[in-house]
Amino acid sequence: MKLLVLTPEPVDADLLRETLGPEVEGAEVLVISPATNQSKLAFWVSDSDEAIAEAEQAQEQTVESLRSAGVEASGDTGESEPAMALQDALATFDADRILILEHPAGDRDAREDTGLDDIEQRFGIPVTRAVIER
Repeated sequence: MKLLVLTPEPVDADLLRETLGPEVEGAEVLVISPATNQSKLAFWVSDSDEAIAEAEQAQEQTVESLRSAGVEASGDTGESEPAMALQDALATFDADRILILEHPAGDRDAREDTGLDDIEQRFGIPVTRAVIER
């Protein structure tokens, strides 16, 4: 299985296993962390440097954690709009399943959930969504 994971925070293999079960074992995983800003103000004034750095750190830590747990993983930083980050990743990664991890509703980054409601219909790939804690 080829699994595309969209996450705003570093996560580990245990969270993937808890969310998807044994499907994770033997999966090839691509981790995408969108460069979302924590506040609407930062988004509107185009303060993207911090968002990009945080996204890079999140995907690197996640990939490292997954590899340490024996999961074949690679990663990249994505666009600030999560739906666009997924679309870009799917252009080169033929995913069988998408896992979207997101913060609780009251704690989301600006635009963190923008455009994600119809991802399964748009791309024809099964999607699982799960909430993570900071």
